[in-house]
Amino acid sequence: MKNLVILLILLVSAQQSKSQELETILLAADDASLVTQNYLNPAVKGLMYGMNGGWFTTAKTHKKFGFDLTINLNATFVPSKDQMFAFMPSDYTFLSLPNGETELNTLMSENDSETTIDVSIPYENGTFKVTSFDMPGGITNDLPINAVPTPVVQLGFGLPFKTDIKARFIPNLNFDDSVKTNLIGFGLQHDLMQYLGPLDKLPLNVSILGAFTNMKVTYDIEDNDTEDEVAVNNGEAEFKMNTWTIQAIASLDFKIITLYGSVGYNNGKSTVKMKGDYTLTYDIEDSNGNVIGTVDESISDPINLDFEANGMRSTIGARLNLGFFKIFADYTLQKYNMASAGIAFSFR
Repeated sequence: MKNLVILLILLVSAQQSKSQELETILLAADDASLVTQNYLNPAVKGLMYGMNGGWFTTAKTHKKFGFDLTINLNATFVPSKDQMFAFMPSDYTFLSLPNGETELNTLMSENDSETTIDVSIPYENGTFKVTSFDMPGGITNDLPINAVPTPVVQLGFGLPFKTDIKARFIPNLNFDDSVKTNLIGFGLQHDLMQYLGPLDKLPLNVSILGAFTNMKVTYDIEDNDTEDEVAVNNGEAEFKMNTWTIQAIASLDFKIITLYGSVGYNNGKSTVKMKGDYTLTYDIEDSNGNVIGTVDESISDPINLDFEANGMRSTIGARLNLGFFKIFADYTLQKYNMASAGIAFSFR
């Protein structure tokens, strides 16, 4: 079966070719939640920071009924200190590292080597190892750049009162009848120069922006996704993300070039859940490999993870204006710095 740990966050990476047994997650659900959260944390944070980028390339709003189509890629850089996480044995009841490692790779690590983890379960008067699995390494070596990529397609439309409305939208999409995804985002940008009298004749423009994005991905977990030892009822992996940003924007708008910048605040919250009822049957073996017992165990909603990413941000960038065709690039300073580049078709 596909790696459900990575599959829970499908949109972060298409690299879901590695294998890992669902039984491992169910055998040690609390420990699996902790190690999975640590493994995914920088990728989810990078995604949230990326989703709050790319909302503007100028502080100047459209004339009424003007519009633009913007296509850009945000690349969020994970700090080196967040590419690994410490494995503290005291934090885990069922998981241990037989080779004595003290750190594990995260999804965004440059090291793609796997780490063996033992799973031990208490039974009667002892604790017995029931299985081992290989924790996957990082995927950044498989990406074009060492960053969390966030592609964005966005429409902007000029409203009365020198206000733009911006929209990002992906309708409900189904893949293989088991994966469903949708995304929606809206922003409002309002011109402030109109309140500053004769200053509105300058090439300087100032505006304020508020925007949010909501994203959801679900994956149906069925019996044929699992080994014979697991029975699944209403199984589903779910990823939800909500982000918002508010920014003050300034730009110098000339015929050929636009210089723009902003200061503002980001907020993002995400959840990763494995829902449903699971019945697991497994054998307990002694140190000689002899089966000394069989256990049937039921568990509901075994994974429930929460992620947050928030803080101040500042952006500086430039846009080349070739008539209605625009080319732009900018850089954002925040907890996870971000580079963005793209094109736009803008009218009025």
